[in-house]
Amino acid sequence: MTTTSPLRGIATLSYFADDVAQARDWYAELLGVESYFAMPEPPEPPQYVEFRIGDDQTELGIVDRRFAGPKGTEGGVVAYWAVDDLEAVWSRLLELGATAYEEPTPRGEGFVTAAVADPFGNILGIMANPHYREQRASRSS
Repeated sequence: MTTTSPLRGIATLSYFADDVAQARDWYAELLGVESYFAMPEPPEPPQYVEFRIGDDQTELGIVDRRFAGPKGTEGGVVAYWAVDDLEAVWSRLLELGATAYEEPTPRGEGFVTAAVADPFGNILGIMANPHYREQRASRSS
């Protein structure tokens, strides 16, 4: 019997920085592309910027460290797995002994993120991500 995993693929990688504009510029130089999204929009200093990179156009977000969550993310990265039903996966993770790290948080335009600490101390992020679903749908066409 085959089952579909609730973790569908990486939706977004979030890196944290004290100076988002400086990190954006550094990553633009490294990646050879400019970020395609910033919040708030210029001329305000960015608190979040996003790139699409790699073969799958994975989202790389640079987030103001003030929003890193209650425990800080000293390692600097949270991988968010795309999920079809965020609430169901969130509940299942907690049932399996994970502890809440970031409660489900609406981010606007259909995006919702959440994260848990697994029983081994790793941070596992999950995300409802319309861009991920659109990209996957276009590949099956």
